Amino acid sequence: MARDYYGTLGVGRDATPEEIKRAYRKLARELHPDVNPSPDAQDRFKEVSAAYEVLSDPKKRQIVDLGGDPLEPGGGMGGGAGMRDPFSGFGLGDIMDAFFGGTAGRGPRSRVQPGADALIRLELTLEECAFGVSKEITVDTAVLCDTCSGSGCSEGSSPVSCDTCGGRGEVQSVQRSFLGQVVTARPCPVCRGYGEVIPEPCRQCQGDGRVRSRRTINVKIPAGVGDGMRVRLASQGEVGPGGGPAGDLYVEVEELPHEMFTREGADLHCRLRVPMTSAALGATLPLETLDGAEELQLDPGTQPGAELLLTGRGMPRLRSSGRVDGRGDLHVHVEVVVPTKLDARQTELLRELAALRGEEQPEVTANGKSRGGGLFSRLRGR
Repeated sequence: MARDYYGTLGVGRDATPEEIKRAYRKLARELHPDVNPSPDAQDRFKEVSAAYEVLSDPKKRQIVDLGGDPLEPGGGMGGGAGMRDPFSGFGLGDIMDAFFGGTAGRGPRSRVQPGADALIRLELTLEECAFGVSKEITVDTAVLCDTCSGSGCSEGSSPVSCDTCGGRGEVQSVQRSFLGQVVTARPCPVCRGYGEVIPEPCRQCQGDGRVRSRRTINVKIPAGVGDGMRVRLASQGEVGPGGGPAGDLYVEVEELPHEMFTREGADLHCRLRVPMTSAALGATLPLETLDGAEELQLDPGTQPGAELLLTGRGMPRLRSSGRVDGRGDLHVHVEVVVPTKLDARQTELLRELAALRGEEQPEVTANGKSRGGGLFSRLRGR
């Protein structure tokens, strides 16, 4: 019985060659032995590869559409069972095309390729994140070779056409099958698909057109950035092979912990420890904010855990467009400090205060309401 190659790739019988290729690429990336080492995945990968080999070939696909199986002896039209190695006759160019977008069968590929992006992490204080800063950073990336200007050739020389592939960047092989001769193309092993070779490579870059170099650049960090945010520096990343255009450099912010403030988005939080006398009588206390020293007004009778709000004293709000839209708030959490050691005079004064307030025997309350009679009187009444 003929195999369902369309079902193996998960495409319809009217799928275009491009849809078949996309389906194969997706499955091959999931099932390739280098990615998925399970035995089931390896068997599945062979089935998917065989299905792609058949459906990507117009002649073999026609046999499938007529109800046959081109991988069976006799085309599957009543022949014997048995499946041949799915990689037999499966060109390296197809695998390269599936995984890397290879150019087998499409002529020579350019030696000049775009460079990769680079990433560097930069530690910043809370103040630097709040108001922005300009920093000089040192990066180690591939840069254009200043000896050959990216050509990869020694002075006075130039690339020449590859003798092996005749400048096509690919070589072809012919295999015999029951359908006749099958021609497959793969990248030239001598020129690696470029169609040309460099007889006299540049001594500084060894023909790559780029060299590693450490350099210092200036980066401007905008106000309002936070931990994990990235600043993009266009064309400051790795120069590509053959002197290709450079990728981008991303500077990732690592916000250092602050000794006083903690951050939640654009809001800041801090804790203020005050004596119980200041909480009871009220006070004007100095408070250091990001904008400098300010006076904080503590009202008489301030309770432990009270929160005071300073509007607009938090971090700048950074929009996705990079613009600052106002600032967050500063939340001050009050902690009332109760003394643990009192001298005789202090003890006497506190006892007098307790007597004046009728608090010599404090009542047990629940939810701020008196339960009446005291704890032990209620126990005796039960």
